[in-house]
Amino acid sequence: MDSFPKRVKSSISQISFASLSIILLLSLVLKQLTSGLGTHNFTMGNALRFLYRHCCNPTTTGGDNDHSLGPHGVSALARDLFQFEITSQVPEGLNKHVVSSKKAQANWYRKLAEAWRAAKPPPKTAEEAARLVIQTLKRHQKADVEGLLAFYGLPLPHTLVEVSTGVPTSLPQGVKFELQTLPVDAKAVADGDTVTVYVNTEDPRESSCVPRDVQTAAVQRSKARSQKNYAKADALHKQIIDSGYRVINLQNNEEVLARKYRIRLRGIDAPESKMPYGKEAKEELAKLVQGKCLRVLVYDEDRYGRCVGDILSSNGIFVQELMLKKGFAWHYSAYDQRPELAKWENEAREKRVGLWASSNPEKPWEWRKDRREGR
Repeated sequence: MDSFPKRVKSSISQISFASLSIILLLSLVLKQLTSGLGTHNFTMGNALRFLYRHCCNPTTTGGDNDHSLGPHGVSALARDLFQFEITSQVPEGLNKHVVSSKKAQANWYRKLAEAWRAAKPPPKTAEEAARLVIQTLKRHQKADVEGLLAFYGLPLPHTLVEVSTGVPTSLPQGVKFELQTLPVDAKAVADGDTVTVYVNTEDPRESSCVPRDVQTAAVQRSKARSQKNYAKADALHKQIIDSGYRVINLQNNEEVLARKYRIRLRGIDAPESKMPYGKEAKEELAKLVQGKCLRVLVYDEDRYGRCVGDILSSNGIFVQELMLKKGFAWHYSAYDQRPELAKWENEAREKRVGLWASSNPEKPWEWRKDRREGR
């Protein structure tokens, strides 16, 4: 054994310890079953915590030097919340960033784990994660909240754009109809003010108007796939897509027939893709809608066949508001005179954020006019 490389020795010892731990777990389970409930303090949860601590080697057991800066990012927070639910332990090094006791810290992580599970979908960006932390721990000390955010490298409260609270419970004046979309794919974002969405045809508004040939093709496609005739299934799906529909796979592997809608965000005009900040505007809109089920209030249809509407994300955020406040769009006052849109654009101008960092940014409608006239 001494002739083995150190790395091999280490691997063997880890495997041996893991095996012994599993044997210990099994023996404890058998002991509990044979001795009767209540005669031992052992629980399955305790055994799992033991195995997790000793076999999985979680980062929470490392030295303070390893965690003085904290594990950064959304994935690190999600991982630590998962670990907390198994071990009931908060990460080492967190106490260097906060002022409250470990008992209080455990209370935070319990609340955050519940909030994270309840979020549909869970946070994907640093900003979304920071908002969840701030909202969940809003009654706790400011120093603790900011310390926890700093530990994970998440945005602090003063760096986040404030958003309006409250979602309209009734349709605003001028709304023709409302859409409840399926989760949005980031690739569906064309630019900073246009996104393609899909609505389940089981929705009451949609179910009565699905073309007969689309219904037939969807049934035949399902049958072809069950018979593993994928070439026929693909051809039928192309027929469905050409008709403005699509079969979409949900996370639970369920397939649904959905209708396609192209949405033009009402009241804003974002830089075109080839303009300065065009790429950034598209990326920001993708962050706001990706993976979320949207509520779309449709007011009209433009000359390109797009539905012109307001978009509210699943967490109640008015998408146009954030696009304006972050400086990734202009208020399109020629088509929408809502005073709040002008106010949000002015806030971004004053802070010189986004496209307003430039001294004289070009207006998208003027840029398009120049291209049409060949300038």
